[in-house]
Amino acid sequence: MKIVDFEYGEGLMPAELPDSAEVFIPGETVPDPPFLKDVEAVTRDSILNPIGMPPIAELVGPGSTVTISFPDRVKGGYQPTSHRKTCIPIIIEECLKAGVDKRDIKLICSNGLHRKNTDEEIRDILGDEIYHAFKPTHQIVNHDSEDWDNLVDLGTDELGDRVIMNKEVFESDLPVLIGHVLGNPYGGYSGGYKMASTGIVHWKSIASHHIPGVMHKTDFVPATPKSTMRKKFDAIGMHMEKRMGKKFFMCDAVLDTSMRQIAVFSGYGRDLQPKAFEIANKRTFVPWAKEKFDVMMFGMPQNFHYGNGHGTNPILILQAIGANVVRHRRVMKDHFVVIAASICNGYFHDEEFAPYRELYELFQTDYHNTLPDVNKYGEYFCNNQDYIDKYRFKYSYHPFHPFSMVSCGQIAHIHCSAVYIVGAYEPGYARGMEMKPRKTFADALRDAERFVGDEPKILALPRTFRTAGVHLLMADDPIPVV
Repeated sequence: MKIVDFEYGEGLMPAELPDSAEVFIPGETVPDPPFLKDVEAVTRDSILNPIGMPPIAELVGPGSTVTISFPDRVKGGYQPTSHRKTCIPIIIEECLKAGVDKRDIKLICSNGLHRKNTDEEIRDILGDEIYHAFKPTHQIVNHDSEDWDNLVDLGTDELGDRVIMNKEVFESDLPVLIGHVLGNPYGGYSGGYKMASTGIVHWKSIASHHIPGVMHKTDFVPATPKSTMRKKFDAIGMHMEKRMGKKFFMCDAVLDTSMRQIAVFSGYGRDLQPKAFEIANKRTFVPWAKEKFDVMMFGMPQNFHYGNGHGTNPILILQAIGANVVRHRRVMKDHFVVIAASICNGYFHDEEFAPYRELYELFQTDYHNTLPDVNKYGEYFCNNQDYIDKYRFKYSYHPFHPFSMVSCGQIAHIHCSAVYIVGAYEPGYARGMEMKPRKTFADALRDAERFVGDEPKILALPRTFRTAGVHLLMADDPIPVV
């Protein structure tokens, strides 16, 4: 037998597992590709020699306006050499050298429907020098997907999806997008046109792809950069470019488990994405498993990814489980179960996740048998002025956000024979999301025998939420072609 410690609230929960259980830790079990030693030099070379478009010096001059949209706090790292802290000063330097007035540069946190980032968080993201140079003159802002004074409706794209985007970005002479290319259950990767189609848009644009009709298609699971969702990201971003009459200048970094840069690509998104994904594949899609597993086992901290409460808010607990199913479905048998530890104490964190409790309670009533049944209320929630105001002025997630999380959570129920929650303080919240609460991992394994037998093959993922995840493959699987 072996002891494996799983994340659990603010601490760890040990589990005694058979020796046959296999443990996977991103970046350790299979090492990441080497990270860049001279990050600044590589980033500068990328920016000065962009792919598929001219360099900044030829795109702007005196009188030009520039917007630099950068990822929010959810991912990307805070270290001094992080991608945002490295590339943004170089881009600003190139703009100033070309004659752009500093007053004509706007930095926009592309938070999309995530809660707006606080000043302290933005300072941590950008670093003191950029923050103090631009914040006092109101040149650093969060995107506001409900501010119709700063949105422009671009109609529908070639797929018929609504495109409503940030007006300042639309009108700028040089719209810059900063991206992180990391394995993502939503469309295979972050970065590229995903930055535009989720970060600087209105909820009606996001409602074209973060929905059951897209996320429950067979091409969404397992994770792939060739899904319908990815096609929608690209179509929305390219429609923006068509209507703007100019290309986004993208600067994307492929990151490793510790958010260090493996490679940096700048230029035109259509040409850049395949090159970035090709490098990212070497870290993200990991051929490893020798045989398929019956049980996927992990634990949840209280605070990760979307924020404090991700591992306790019942809708987000199931979303996190669904996301792991998307990542690792290739290595799981058809009858597999998930066993996840969570303190599951009913802490919704109502201040940050304001719409969530009402949606959870709505799911318990009115003939809602499966999670997608509640999606008919999306527009009602998104027109709730109290929730809109909390998103705009009180650092809460947008009222459409829980609906996108419900779509991901249902994936767990679609693909798993059962989902168990271990160690719940308030087990009713787990039952309310159609999960099975059990006191210990051993209790859950005993109950799961009816699905997986008494000698199941276990995949243990002890550090799956506070590290950048991978997409596991069978050892002899080919890496997906971009």
